Amino acid sequence: MMDSVTGLITAAAGGGAQADEGVEEGGGVRRRVPHVEMKLVSLEEGSEATLNSDITAMMLQQQMDRRKAAVYLTLIGLLIFSTAFLLGYVAFRGMCHLCGDEGDLIPLNDAAEAAHSPEGGVLYMAELRAMLKKYLREERIESTLRRVSRVSHPPGSSEGNAVAREILQNLQNLRMDHTWTDSHYATLQFPSRTQRNTLWLVDSEGAELEEIVLDSEGYCAYSATGTATGGVVYVNYGRREDFKQLRAMGVSLNGSIAVARVGGAVSFAEKVWHAQEAGHVGVLIYPDPADVPQDPRRLGLHSNAVISEHVHLGSGDPFTPGFPSFNHTQFPSTQSSGLPIIPAQPISANVASKLLSQLSGPDCPRGWQGRLPYVQCVLGPSFTGPSERRVKMAVYNTMKPVLLNNIFASIEGKIEPDHYIIVGAQRDSWGPGAVKSGVGTALLMELARTFSNMVENGFYPRRSLLFVSWDGGDFGNVGATEWLEGYLTMLHLKAVAYFSLDQAILGDDNLSVYSSPLLTDLVEGAIKQVEHPKHTGQSILSLVQRQGSWRNIVKPLYLNSGAYSFTTFGGVPAMQLHFNEDARSYPFVNTQLDSVDRLQELLQGRLGSVGRAVTELVGLMVLKLSHEHILPLDVTCYSSTALQLSSTLNLHAAQLQSRGLSPQWVFSARGDYSRAAKNLQEAIKNSDIQDERLARLYNTRIMRVEYYFLSQYVSVVETPFRHVFHGRGDHTLSALADHLSLLNSDPQQFDEARFRRQLALFTWTLQGAANALSGDVWNIDNPL
Repeated sequence: MMDSVTGLITAAAGGGAQADEGVEEGGGVRRRVPHVEMKLVSLEEGSEATLNSDITAMMLQQQMDRRKAAVYLTLIGLLIFSTAFLLGYVAFRGMCHLCGDEGDLIPLNDAAEAAHSPEGGVLYMAELRAMLKKYLREERIESTLRRVSRVSHPPGSSEGNAVAREILQNLQNLRMDHTWTDSHYATLQFPSRTQRNTLWLVDSEGAELEEIVLDSEGYCAYSATGTATGGVVYVNYGRREDFKQLRAMGVSLNGSIAVARVGGAVSFAEKVWHAQEAGHVGVLIYPDPADVPQDPRRLGLHSNAVISEHVHLGSGDPFTPGFPSFNHTQFPSTQSSGLPIIPAQPISANVASKLLSQLSGPDCPRGWQGRLPYVQCVLGPSFTGPSERRVKMAVYNTMKPVLLNNIFASIEGKIEPDHYIIVGAQRDSWGPGAVKSGVGTALLMELARTFSNMVENGFYPRRSLLFVSWDGGDFGNVGATEWLEGYLTMLHLKAVAYFSLDQAILGDDNLSVYSSPLLTDLVEGAIKQVEHPKHTGQSILSLVQRQGSWRNIVKPLYLNSGAYSFTTFGGVPAMQLHFNEDARSYPFVNTQLDSVDRLQELLQGRLGSVGRAVTELVGLMVLKLSHEHILPLDVTCYSSTALQLSSTLNLHAAQLQSRGLSPQWVFSARGDYSRAAKNLQEAIKNSDIQDERLARLYNTRIMRVEYYFLSQYVSVVETPFRHVFHGRGDHTLSALADHLSLLNSDPQQFDEARFRRQLALFTWTLQGAANALSGDVWNIDNPL
């Protein structure tokens, strides 16, 4: 038995890259017992399921070695301490004139926003920023990226497990207070090993006329399986407004197969959802040369390449919606309402050209024309020629339970250790995943190493820092969401903010920030301090301001981002950053061509400098959140959004009143929230923030604001994205505004009962946020 355990330890240690700093003998690594039940895994998959035992063996052996070392170190330390104490006491007796009357030592400095150094001095924010810049190493970013992106490493594969072991080993080699894993069994979907997904042209009787060959590696995870047959309709990007325009033109959609192009600021899942709502029986999704470069000589896709993406309109394991992935056999079976009921399949530009070039029907609306060769843009659904041809598609993907391992490391805060700033990145990838998972993982490891070095050199964070490598990201942030679901009841009490490093480098021209409004004010200070990676000597802020306000780079969180679930499901302020290209996009994400060399070619060798800029940006924001006495979150940010709703309701006041509807309660709730936010700011401004008890009371109210906007009146299982401003569903502000617009565009479709419910849900949530932000109950409604 010991031989087998030793073998596992040796194999694991051999697979991990060694950090320069080496292993701290007295480090505090612990194994956290997973809170999930383990499902049985077949023998043929046993080699893929050994990561847990591998990790456990590593950590147990290190604990044994460190316990022995700790005993020796403790004895030596006691001897040294006793000797030093006696010598110090004798010396101190002769220096008593430096003491106060009561013998108390006079502190060096009690200034705000200062961290104590090991020598007893203080480190101010400017010194900490300089320390961060000093310890960042851009060459490490590229080396880590190359190691992670050597080959495809999907969840549960031997390659994926090897990457996980290497990351765990590297985090253990750093000076972290805790290192642990969090494991879940999740149901993922993969292409069938026995049946290929296929596409045919068939006649009116369904007889197969011609098979159209598909890329065997391209698929849409969580597609419905089976066959679908129908005419073909070109639906542009598959946005809601595209289907609205098709219906207005009288194009027959029911029973047909939609062909949509990649892009349009909507995910694959949204395209499929909209097509399903419109009555389509299947969806084919292709990269159009107008949106995705397709000249391999100029860093583009070849015309036979496909882009794969999951189509679950949600995040996490779709078979345990709203709760963590326990053993499915022990609980009633359920599935996410966001799983599609129609098949979906990615196709290449060549396949799309073959289909769309044969369509007949109305001409496309203006702006829908792509750049497919030999295609005159028409909508369908019929084919040209005498025979009534149609398309038949067949999808044979299979579900599989896979053990996912999230890897954590933390540095404990010295004043508020139970408040966390979390930084995370996806680790898995269908392909090499240089941008999809490699970039984020490399930046994560560099941030962890940098902050570890800072702690060794005098930085004591006020709040705890968590560094997390997530598994199952390609399937809809499954690993991250399962962790959120497992700790949903406590995260709003502990998580200050989340920073996603996923896909942070897609170019080196323009910075885009996707963020909760609460974190927006952090951006200006960070981009002022960081040099633009492409323009030496100039800050990112100086270049951004040439094109207008810096706030123009800040955008709302989007569905497929690594940050979205944290805010809309967990109620935690979150942010994700991207550097993009001006002239062209990086076309290889979610393909087998997403390699480090192609990314370096796009960046003209500037990968290290761009990686350093992004790491420094995130590091500065993390530093500020972890260091300041009062959390720098803008609690007034949602007042302006609610005010916009009030203005919109005012525009429709007469129409609403004619139906017996009054927006007065919304106005009242908005006013209450605005006053509560301003009162809190004033109270902080006029308080002694050095008072730790008072500072903690204020911080507790501030860090729960995002959570206040999760609607308590909808089911987390049926409607996981409960945030009324950023979520999805009938309870959200956007749904209410869309419904309200029908009073002008289509009054017959306006549903008064539905609108009353929407207005009530939003008003109650807004009023609840105002009450909570006000503080104690005697501050809320006390007219005397």
